[in-house]
Amino acid sequence: MTNELFDNLQLLGEPIRSRMVRLLAREEMAVGELARVLQVSQPTVSRHLKQLIRLRFVSSRKVGTATWVHAPVQRYSPAQTSLWQIVHTQMEAEAIDPASIHAADLQRLASVIALRAPDSETLFARLGGRWDALRIEHFGERWTVPLALACIDGRDRHIADLGCGTGHLLASLAATGARVTGIDREAAMLEVARERTATLQSVTLLRGNLDALPLEDQSVDLAVTAFVLHHIRDLPSVFSEVQRVLASHGRAILLDMTAHDRTDFHRTMGHVHAGFSRNDLDRLAAGARLQLQSFRPLPADPNARGPGLFVAVLTHASRKD
Repeated sequence: MTNELFDNLQLLGEPIRSRMVRLLAREEMAVGELARVLQVSQPTVSRHLKQLIRLRFVSSRKVGTATWVHAPVQRYSPAQTSLWQIVHTQMEAEAIDPASIHAADLQRLASVIALRAPDSETLFARLGGRWDALRIEHFGERWTVPLALACIDGRDRHIADLGCGTGHLLASLAATGARVTGIDREAAMLEVARERTATLQSVTLLRGNLDALPLEDQSVDLAVTAFVLHHIRDLPSVFSEVQRVLASHGRAILLDMTAHDRTDFHRTMGHVHAGFSRNDLDRLAAGARLQLQSFRPLPADPNARGPGLFVAVLTHASRKD
């Protein structure tokens, strides 16, 4: 028996840790939320999480002062996967009994999720056309010039606005002479974007998720995301999709918040990430075979209430500029 298998058996042999992994494979949670679902103290949860994180059954990240955890089961090693499938199958079989602890765990999980502030999807569906005013209130409008300058390149024949929202960038992107595709998951946002671009024949709108882009491989010369990344839980999948659709000479331009400690954004606006540092983007880019070419914080807008912003440029990792 290998040391890894023995350690994993010992780890998941404790029922509360197996329950944690099962729950965190379904839903990322704050540590306090997980404690409420399991009906144990937060120190107890933290003690068990430390061991799960050490053996990479659970991953954690900071959002302001809070710690969020999830179980990345798709990235488990073969040994982890084999053991987890056995344990998970047994727990799901027991959960068929509504009186079982595993069935109760899922009921409490649903209750905890229902008590959360609205997530990004709910927020966007509710805001619709009012999103533009909210964006200006928090981030001002000075960011539009640096973003436009970063986008100018006469070689771009196809530009994709990923997470186009209400389409506030589409007309400017179309003015470059390129064919423009706007993609968003929210029907309410796309309805506003459709009205806004009704006279622009070079603009196409598609509904879709950014982790499964409705675009062909290497079909995009320029991919743009503005105020999108902080709403996305699975960023590695999105960065991999960007890498897939970018042409060999293509670029991705990202505009988002610099790293901050504004926990109210997570609580009231469903933000998943508290902004990004250069190191954050370096790591995400490298994991998707992309390369961070530049990361430029933007001058503060005195009329904006939100955190600072940056513009970053990514290319294929194999490209030499």
